[in-house]
Amino acid sequence: MKLIIKSGRVIDPTQNRDEIGDILIENGVIKEIGQNIPAEGAEIIDAQNKIVCPGLIDVHVHLREPGFEYKETIETGVKAAVAGGFTAVCCMANTNPVNDNQEITRYIFKKAKELCLARVYPIGAVSKGLEGKELAPIGELKEAGVIALSDDGNPIYDSGFLRRALEYAKYFNLPIISHAEDKGLAPDGVINEGLMSTSLGLPGIPAVAEEIMVFRDIKLAELTGWHVHIAHVSCAGSVELIRQAKAKGIRVTAETCPHYFTLTEEAVKDFNTNAKVSPPLRTATDVKAVRKGLKDGTIDVIATDHAPHHPLEKETTFEDAPSGLIGLETSLPISLKLVEEGFLTWSELINKMSCYPAKIFNLDGGSLKPGSVADVTIIDPEVSYRIDVNQFYSKGRNCPFHGWEVKGKVAMTIVGGQVVYREN
Repeated sequence: MKLIIKSGRVIDPTQNRDEIGDILIENGVIKEIGQNIPAEGAEIIDAQNKIVCPGLIDVHVHLREPGFEYKETIETGVKAAVAGGFTAVCCMANTNPVNDNQEITRYIFKKAKELCLARVYPIGAVSKGLEGKELAPIGELKEAGVIALSDDGNPIYDSGFLRRALEYAKYFNLPIISHAEDKGLAPDGVINEGLMSTSLGLPGIPAVAEEIMVFRDIKLAELTGWHVHIAHVSCAGSVELIRQAKAKGIRVTAETCPHYFTLTEEAVKDFNTNAKVSPPLRTATDVKAVRKGLKDGTIDVIATDHAPHHPLEKETTFEDAPSGLIGLETSLPISLKLVEEGFLTWSELINKMSCYPAKIFNLDGGSLKPGSVADVTIIDPEVSYRIDVNQFYSKGRNCPFHGWEVKGKVAMTIVGGQVVYREN
């Protein structure tokens, strides 16, 4: 099968390319980029006035299946992904049963393959049952195809255990993704500790709860010489610690999420449970620091931490509501505000949402170089619209951006040379 994407603004940071041109796709592979490529025998996709870039990759999602299908399924999750422009997603291990064995990993691959939509890369558990006591069978998980390890949502408290995990993970070339949080500093915390938590009468979570664990994980990465990826960075202190670690050459990478560079703790002032996340939304100072970290390269990746919950779970008291928000269908337009404001260039944003995720986790995609898999996202940068959760493919409705006016929308998502999503 042949496709030609015609007359789009082709942006590929891996080639320092930003120009109007055509892309020829044949048998699922990028064959050629150039001007006026002959279209004989090919399906033509008109991309005039649109951005054509490597397919977006989300390295942090919760697809909930198996075990929590009432929140999300692999099918609804990947439909939401391709509608959001994502050609690949990496799903966390906190399913039920936990993805700490080959059977669950293979189940996820099988379900995703049947759908033929986004690529799905499972992340395996570091510890059996996410309990932080006994190592999961890392070699078997690697053999089954996991691309990283994480007990996300369950911080690993035992430093000796994490050291051993890093040493084993190094042998199998698997990064460990860290949920950096010392819950002992705020065992009942539900919101950032500060004026807002005091005024609402809610138990707070201090920024130092994240910073202490980020520091610990950086030092263990230095000790073992292995790769730690810090998930969902939310505060200024963490950004500075990661910046210093990178300056020393320590193998640490980091991600943040659109809500951490867009929202502050003010978003929960009306006890809005859809803005309850872990780690919590922080202050304007933290938002500024996270944005600076994105700009200067301290933070490598924009991920969503897509965490759908059933609406009834969020319709309760703030303290009882689960943490998490959905992000697959809002990540691109919210992140595009950074481009609209002139804070990031298009190339810088695409690096954070496609090229770097592919490079860091050794995934297919992330480039439009000839010979690369034909995973492509086409974006209409000028269309304006209002975010409406009732139009989402995800089962989740826990979105603090509902009703926001945004600009920039996915026009088409192509995976392996196949059109898997087309606007309207």
